[in-house]
Amino acid sequence: MSSTIDADALGQSRDDRQSSTIPANNRQSAPQNRSAGGNGQSVLRKIQQPQQVEKIATGLGWFSIGLGVAELIAPDRVARLVGVKPTSTSRTLLRVAGARELAAGLGILSNDRPTGWVWSRVAGDVLDLSMIGAAMSRNDTDRSRLNAATAAVVGVTALDIVAGNGLSSSRNARAGGGRDSGIHVKRSITVGRPRDEVYSFWHDFQNLPRFMKHLESVTLTGNGRSHWKAKAPAGSSVEWDAEITADQPNELIAWHSLGNADVRNSGMVRFAQAPGGRGTEVHVDIRYEPPGGKLGALLGKLFGEEPGGQIADDLRRFKQVMEIGEVMVSDATVTEGPHPAKPTERTMNFRGQPSA
Repeated sequence: MSSTIDADALGQSRDDRQSSTIPANNRQSAPQNRSAGGNGQSVLRKIQQPQQVEKIATGLGWFSIGLGVAELIAPDRVARLVGVKPTSTSRTLLRVAGARELAAGLGILSNDRPTGWVWSRVAGDVLDLSMIGAAMSRNDTDRSRLNAATAAVVGVTALDIVAGNGLSSSRNARAGGGRDSGIHVKRSITVGRPRDEVYSFWHDFQNLPRFMKHLESVTLTGNGRSHWKAKAPAGSSVEWDAEITADQPNELIAWHSLGNADVRNSGMVRFAQAPGGRGTEVHVDIRYEPPGGKLGALLGKLFGEEPGGQIADDLRRFKQVMEIGEVMVSDATVTEGPHPAKPTERTMNFRGQPSA
């Protein structure tokens, strides 16, 4: 009896050792599988974040415009690129698709929450896939190029769906609450001057046109209020009244526009001591609705008038004014056209006008 038990125990011991070897391999591969799955989920969560979704949507908007222009002006080249023989029918279909893409692109880029326009792209993707499927049944097509075009459309469709879902979720989360509108810009710079001096200069809004290129004038009207005049597209100008809403000496200034302003806006500037005694950190936070709305902002970007870039340039000029007393300009700023380089005869400001 005891020998039988010992034999059974011995057999169980061998089985345990064998079985323990197999789970060890499984245990080694399981974390890898979990890690791969976790990485995939992490990437998915990352691209579904509101900021990433907006970047994807913006990219899709520019892609739509580029593709739409190509299909409108060069339909035969696009047809050959995707493996289809150019015909009058293909030209018509591609130009219709180009107009659709162009409209979608402008719709996405000219709206704060272009959810509907992004989903319209998904519908357009389905139409594109159906047209590619119809082309597959013809004998005069390049199958390898059609397959590549199919893969490209499927990939873009996936991005459209991700952006559409993300924008829809964001819209639902914000339902019933306030909604941001217009342009929101945040920029910072370090100025090598004491904080009280930097604050005092900015606090006098009449100084702002000295470094803000698009601002023509600011007139103080009393009781924390002021009248602003700025350049607008096509050589026009816009004006509005504003009032200070918060004023903490040497720390913060905030303001917003009043009434039916040509440009509804609000802003805040914070002043903080820079580390290591390097001067003052200036943090600017501005929101505004550009003339012509988001479409006006889009056109501005097309012609190099990107809001974030404007504010960054203004802050660089502000730094120069505070540190050296004026804005340094190049010879090209004050003299148009080809010419030999030479020092200017008079001191000029950044607008190319004689300094006061």
